[in-house]
Amino acid sequence: MAEIIEKKNITILGAETEFDGTLTFTDRLVITGKFTGKIESNTGDLEIAKNAVCKVESLSVNSVVIYGDVEGQINAEERVEICSGSKVDGDVKTARVRIANNVDFNGQVTMLDNEPEVDLFSVASEEYKKAMLVHSDVIK
Repeated sequence: MAEIIEKKNITILGAETEFDGTLTFTDRLVITGKFTGKIESNTGDLEIAKNAVCKVESLSVNSVVIYGDVEGQINAEERVEICSGSKVDGDVKTARVRIANNVDFNGQVTMLDNEPEVDLFSVASEEYKKAMLVHSDVIK
């Protein structure tokens, strides 16, 4: 049986990019530069790269992985992952949350009642990494 691989569009805001305003997307977004404003996506997955700085009024996405600095309200329908070395200053609302060691977190976490059908914590991190396709470590 052939495996079906779903391809999603990936948008990257580069390290030299500074964006100010409202940003909407549908598939995947990787921010490696500076962002100020509002991010909205019902179905999108967001990655904040290691050296990225995001100051948001609100951030509403399907899922978000944070390696850099985020200031503002974070809403993720499925999950939030705050990785080692990152800084988050703001409240988080999500169905699942993972906060690594060595994280500077100042805020409150509110768990959503509608948990996703997939148990994200049972998925091996290697599987998740393959699904993301783009990682902050690769982007300089």
